[in-house]
Amino acid sequence: MFSGAQISLYPMTDDFVAVILEAIAALDPYRPSFRIETDDLSTLLVGPPDQLFSAMRDLFVSAAGHGVHCVLAATVSRGCPGEPDDPICTPISDSRYGRPLDERIVSALRQVEAAPKTGQVVAAQFSLYPLGSGHHMDEIYGCIDFLKSSGVFERSKNFCTKLRGDAGAVFATLGEAFLRFGAPQGHVALDLKVSANSPSAV
Repeated sequence: MFSGAQISLYPMTDDFVAVILEAIAALDPYRPSFRIETDDLSTLLVGPPDQLFSAMRDLFVSAAGHGVHCVLAATVSRGCPGEPDDPICTPISDSRYGRPLDERIVSALRQVEAAPKTGQVVAAQFSLYPLGSGHHMDEIYGCIDFLKSSGVFERSKNFCTKLRGDAGAVFATLGEAFLRFGAPQGHVALDLKVSANSPSAV
């Protein structure tokens, strides 16, 4: 299935070039499975949807580990029709993603509980857009129920949900929201901002 993300990284430091290049190097273990392209605006990751948020986690934790205020902005998509890599909207082949909503919530919570600890606290806000589903509001409300039980839910905001916690659990929660909610055969998009070491954290 076509899945990927356009990621832009913003380290608030005069030494931003070194921080960005080191963070991109943290993606090296994913290169056998992903197409990775970097230009002057963003880094493109195209590859397996179940590894996408682990790759973003490792990139961001590398940058945030410098102790400077750092922000990641990403547009994430799966099943997008019309892409040159996948001209037809290909469904997720793993049958676990087509299960009833309550079962998906339980499975998602288990994955978050098993997430590795990174030692890096992050805040994130995101919006999930399950397209091509006749019951998209059911999927959104189910995702909200999952988020409120995830252990990293902070609060609902206008147009998005805010998370806070260890980067391992936060990125695992984002990944489960992306993978398990929305029709397996449909297009799902996610708009994401992640911040660490902010001087204005409240």
